[in-house]
Amino acid sequence: MITSLLIGNRGEIACRVIRTARRMGIRTVAVYSDADAKALHVRMADEAVHIGPSPPGESYLVGDRIIAAAKATGAEAIHPGYGFLSENADFAEAVIDAGLIWVGPKPDSIRAMGLKDAAKTRMIAAGVPVTPGYLGEDQDPARLKKEATAIGYPVLIKAVAGGGKGMRRVDEAAGFDDALDSAKREAKSSFGDDRVLIEKYILSPRHIEVQIFGDAHGNVVHLFERDCSLQRRHQKVIEEAPAPGMDAATREAVCSAAIKAAKAVNYESAGTIEFIADASDGLRADRIWFMEMNTRLQVEHPVTEEITGQDLVEWQIRVASGEKLPKTQDELTITGHAIEARLYAEDPTKGFLPSVGKLDHFDLGEDDPDFAGRIESGVEEGDQVSPFYDPMIAKLIAHGDDRDEAITTLATILDEAEIWPVRTNAGFLFNALLHPDFEAARIDTGFIGRNLEQLVPDPEPDASMWSAAAAVALAVDETEFAASPIGFRLNSAPRAAVSLGRAGQFQSVSTDQDMPHVSGFRDDQRVVVFSEGQSFEFALYGRGSVSAAADGEIIAPMPGKVTAVDVSLGEKVAKGQRLLTLEAMKMEHSLIAPFDGTIAELKAVSGAQVSDGQLLVRVEPTGD
Repeated sequence: MITSLLIGNRGEIACRVIRTARRMGIRTVAVYSDADAKALHVRMADEAVHIGPSPPGESYLVGDRIIAAAKATGAEAIHPGYGFLSENADFAEAVIDAGLIWVGPKPDSIRAMGLKDAAKTRMIAAGVPVTPGYLGEDQDPARLKKEATAIGYPVLIKAVAGGGKGMRRVDEAAGFDDALDSAKREAKSSFGDDRVLIEKYILSPRHIEVQIFGDAHGNVVHLFERDCSLQRRHQKVIEEAPAPGMDAATREAVCSAAIKAAKAVNYESAGTIEFIADASDGLRADRIWFMEMNTRLQVEHPVTEEITGQDLVEWQIRVASGEKLPKTQDELTITGHAIEARLYAEDPTKGFLPSVGKLDHFDLGEDDPDFAGRIESGVEEGDQVSPFYDPMIAKLIAHGDDRDEAITTLATILDEAEIWPVRTNAGFLFNALLHPDFEAARIDTGFIGRNLEQLVPDPEPDASMWSAAAAVALAVDETEFAASPIGFRLNSAPRAAVSLGRAGQFQSVSTDQDMPHVSGFRDDQRVVVFSEGQSFEFALYGRGSVSAAADGEIIAPMPGKVTAVDVSLGEKVAKGQRLLTLEAMKMEHSLIAPFDGTIAELKAVSGAQVSDGQLLVRVEPTGD
């Protein structure tokens, strides 16, 4: 058995490998770049070695430095995680040539499955069904267009050398030439190889993949399938196991095909055979085709672990140590359903732009004794989200007796997530899980694109969030607020009110509105509340009771100068309408009407200096 292991990766997968290795009594060594000097995986490992500057090309992608780190620390083996050098056959070979153990498939297997066209040719020979298409060496544009016409539009142009990049859908012959040029340019830029293949485009595609495992003794098993259809720009977002709607006959067909694929390349260690399914008439054995093989552990492996009860990292280590697979095929079964959501540091309300910075507040709820999920993360509160690497900061996994229970559990985790000030896609994920089509398993790879407008959360808080922020601001302390029941109302007399601001808009807010389940925190300057994966910040300027400043009384949130009065006594105003402008702290702040009503009292005068808490306007509500 391996006794010391270097993890040639970073982030949550490095932490994941370290946890299993520690449980197995294996000493761990981390590697890190400048940006990761204080990262969680560095803190968790028994030893850590600096391997270069922050850019991956100068650190995590420099194989010689990783091998040298293993030699210097006496590590026996290298686990590559996923991404970076995990599917680099030359690096795997260099590790072995250095006298170290490579925790992964043999270099020849990686090479055999590394190019899509060669891999498909091999799969055809092995009797594995492949998507109809053209895999030939002739890359003349006229030949490619002719093949596309023969296959029948729509077709998909795909880079031979990689996934995600260099991929274009073409719906008719007129658009083929431009799409081909674009795909080849992107493929050349991403992989240094502009060769492409042509495939039939599946109109209702589902992404089905099978987890396989082999050992050096000729044993190969599958650990059932996963559905990874929820994708954005060809990148997976939500994955689940088993695949919804998969019957026993179809499962047997696709898993048997995966075993054939693995055996065709004498596969050892963890790998994934990816299939594309035409789900226009449900999942059927005759409508699932091989796409490619990932010769590594997948990001979404936890859902397979949850339904099988197996630790796939432990399997990798044992197989690399020369042991047989821990289980035979007959000993592997499916229990329940599992779903994983990838939590990214990005802002869906701004086109999914990456969000970087310090995680001043980071709580995913796993310390709660009632927490029912699983978190795989590479960060903790106080850590930095770096601009140099993939923006995924955690994987959130839920397991249930059935799919509905798993959805409910995962939605609860997202609802209660507290992350600030880094923006995340938690609200987007929450909306996706609870979308009627997802709940009914009406999914395919176009799900997110079709429903994007519904899935992206509103960037602005509604009235209940303003009221919740007031409750947080006025709580005696955070413990009192956290202990408040779900959907609570604060109706004590006098009712509490506080002056809150957002984007230069200020209003006096009381806590007598119905509120959803929220959590939050405050300091001397701000209030932050969390709900349904969203976070909202409010400026905090004053607090008091309604007996002193009743609902509708607009008070000065700070000392300043009135620069404009936009209403007159007796004027009817609408909720959100600007009443006056106050200049304070070198900024102009608009004070707005809290509801529809009439200006019953007007104390503000343009040009006048006012003090903190001074009554400026009183709005009398319309009707009740």
